Amino acid sequence: MHGCWFGAERWNGGNRLVTTNWPGLNPEWSRTIGVRSTSAVDAPGTVHRWHLLDNGAELSRRGLAPVGTLLCVHGNPTWSYLWRTLLAAGSDAAHPWRVVAVDQLDMGYSDRSGTFRRLADRINDLGDLTDALGLDGPVVTVGHDWGGVISLGWALAHPQHLAGVVLTNTAVHQPADSAVPPALRLALHPAVHQWGTTTSDAFLRVTHSLANPPLPADIRKAYMAPYRGAHRRHGVGNFVADIPADASHPSFPALKRVAEGLCGLKVPALMLWGPRDPIFSDRYLKDLISRLPHADVHRFEGAGHLVGEDRDIATPVFQWLDLLGGVSGIDSPTSEATTTGGQWLKDAAVREPAGFRPLGDLLGELAACPAKGDTAVAEMAPDGRISRSLSWQQLDRNILDLAAGLGEAGVRSGSRVSLMVPPGVDLTVALYACLRLGAVVVVADAGLGIRGLSRALKGATADFLIGIDRALAAASVLGWPGRRISVRDLPAARRRILSVETSLAALARRCAGRGAGRPAHTVDATAPAAVLFTSGSTGPAKGVLYTHRQLAAMRDTLAETFGIRSGARLVAAFAPFALLGPALGAVSVTPAMDVTAPRTLTARALAEAAAAIDATVVFASPAALRNVLATQDAVSGTGHKALERVELLLSAGAPVPGPLLAEVQRLLPRASLHTPYGMTEALPVTDISFEQIQAADAETAAGTVLGAGNGVCVGMPVHGARVAIVPLAADGTVPGSQFVTEAGVTGEILVSAAHVKETYDRLWLTQRESISLPGWHRTGDVGHLDALGRLWVEGRLAHVVTAHGSVVTPVGAEQAIERLECVRLAAIAGVGPAGTQAVVAVVETVPPSRKAGPAAPQLAGRVRGAALEAGVNVSAVLAVPALPTDIRHNAKIDRTRLSRWAARVLAGGRPGEP
Repeated sequence: MHGCWFGAERWNGGNRLVTTNWPGLNPEWSRTIGVRSTSAVDAPGTVHRWHLLDNGAELSRRGLAPVGTLLCVHGNPTWSYLWRTLLAAGSDAAHPWRVVAVDQLDMGYSDRSGTFRRLADRINDLGDLTDALGLDGPVVTVGHDWGGVISLGWALAHPQHLAGVVLTNTAVHQPADSAVPPALRLALHPAVHQWGTTTSDAFLRVTHSLANPPLPADIRKAYMAPYRGAHRRHGVGNFVADIPADASHPSFPALKRVAEGLCGLKVPALMLWGPRDPIFSDRYLKDLISRLPHADVHRFEGAGHLVGEDRDIATPVFQWLDLLGGVSGIDSPTSEATTTGGQWLKDAAVREPAGFRPLGDLLGELAACPAKGDTAVAEMAPDGRISRSLSWQQLDRNILDLAAGLGEAGVRSGSRVSLMVPPGVDLTVALYACLRLGAVVVVADAGLGIRGLSRALKGATADFLIGIDRALAAASVLGWPGRRISVRDLPAARRRILSVETSLAALARRCAGRGAGRPAHTVDATAPAAVLFTSGSTGPAKGVLYTHRQLAAMRDTLAETFGIRSGARLVAAFAPFALLGPALGAVSVTPAMDVTAPRTLTARALAEAAAAIDATVVFASPAALRNVLATQDAVSGTGHKALERVELLLSAGAPVPGPLLAEVQRLLPRASLHTPYGMTEALPVTDISFEQIQAADAETAAGTVLGAGNGVCVGMPVHGARVAIVPLAADGTVPGSQFVTEAGVTGEILVSAAHVKETYDRLWLTQRESISLPGWHRTGDVGHLDALGRLWVEGRLAHVVTAHGSVVTPVGAEQAIERLECVRLAAIAGVGPAGTQAVVAVVETVPPSRKAGPAAPQLAGRVRGAALEAGVNVSAVLAVPALPTDIRHNAKIDRTRLSRWAARVLAGGRPGEP
């Protein structure tokens, strides 16, 4: 290449590439080096000229001593330009790292060797290069695509220098029972390969098109620059041809050595993944995790194959590097708390309950007690009768038998089992059987919607999927992972179509009576037990991982806070409580409704379920309660008597207005009404009764308690929990690291408790942010405490409006607007640039407006007046037939979506639906 020109690029002085038009690239980083090859494919004494991007000279010129070296290896068909953000970040004086990003031989601006270089050759080539550079430790390898495999091959061959590995969308193993991804099969086809990869630039263009969002034109041009002309693309074609699609391929042994070697690699590892990748899907990530189970993993939802272009990977990489202080000889420039999942809890001032008891520990006792023949779990039919039920003895026996059957089917400790089964008898038995085996249950309900559900299940990469017929059909069509097990026996033809291996019924029959004789798996309190998904109301649903200890702590917190003990009788119209009922020793019945759609609960169905077990406790979401009240005229006299015997009602998932509770109280006159506040990551956090809500409202009106008002009062922390506040800054952010418990200070709500989640599943960066204050979970909600220690929730941090000269939290103004008799629901949204946003109120009226758009002048005036009483100056009022809410709760308003819609409407666009 010496002396050659490639468009705007040329070699200057024989060792540096000069360019002025590549975004993000400092010309000082570009260099070349002659490397003597030791590869068998080259003649003895062959010297190849490699091109590198290397910030070492820059660091030296600035007098910065690097902490270590990042050795970055690109894949096919990119080049070292892929790593430009790491080079820039490594040049930062705050955390200087030497970053050496290579152009592999036959790729980028390195020599075209004229030989076919296989995987083993390329690993050897990289070793030749680092020897020529005199590279020693500590080294952290970074790889993408085939560069991931090659960087790992180098890592395994140089353990004396290795301090860690970073991987982005790569693979080290092709399962024998699955085909190579279709895109690569096409590129490998003899009729396509030569033309698609070498003769034309189609392979490059297709790869670049995978970026999400699309690559800007100048960046696409930079990626294409080294591959202008077929003579420059032989390496691209050879890389594709070297994919070991099966064990007969010449590069298969080298790939196998790398794959097997990973299992013994104990250095820190970070995996940054784009799941929207048609080549390296989540199944390859799952395989890598199985080989490096200690790795920190972050999946960037929505990102794809070119994850380094789709998302900022430099920030998490260098945050992760900062945490490697003292590891493998690295001296970290910063000292931070470890982010290993759950480690923060050990530092928290939270006392764990003495003596760990697994979640289902009580079931065996109840199966042997005098009441063993009493109903434990039941399901209601639409006609008001119990359709299915199990006694405590039957429940315990069914769990034991199914656990034995699942064990024979291959479910092991640590296996992930996705449960696509509605709440009721089958789900209860399956869940406790899995936990008994030490398996990790994955619970993602249909309330996420098809797209959200698919995202969640593909990300969780379950080993098994247990589902009803409809869920199995969806799994077949949408490609949900896991070996499939049906709930009921299916006809042979149906089994084949859905790829179902067996059924819960068959497994239970096979091991009937044998489960009790088998020793139970010894439950490790710190082992993963469940992955539960958030509602997705503020972005893609996040997997929340709980250990067995944390599930048990959740059970104990509910028991201590609400007095739910053995003998309680629970109507569970909310899935989590349907599953926790047996663990509490409570008789549990699922009413005739679609639990994933709370609005389907009718008053008649609730009353019939309560009558069936003489219920003492009811759990239902606010949306469910609204429909119960709307349909209460259909309740019979017997039904009313059953509801009058209910002693406790719990409603959570969204704020419950006082007028709604007042109506519920008339329907359940003896019940103590409670509205606990919590989230998937910590349920519950605080609790408050209806009487306490009324007292808080009166104190707010009278102004007798400092901090009372401007939000929803959610009460005092539950048993064993603490809450605190990180103050909100003038720009609506929470930059501080100091928390307070003083009254009247608005900021992000923190919670500390034994039942707080262990970690976000495969969301390392999100987890790190959520535990940035050791001992606390950052909820993402904003609120304040009052002088009595009660918590008031003011909204989500992401929904804070930053108007000129003020910061507006939405809930206080929304409550004031909703007190108008003509308004059913209200939402406050911000439109415009941060710091100068206009405050917009969007209302759902009574009766509903016929179309969405600007509110009538009289309505707008009343809404502005109500908001002003809450101290909020509303610039515009819009009316909609229905506000967009989440599917699970039918209550959480998507204010971010409303902001985008409102901006369009106020700019003169067609309103449409928000």
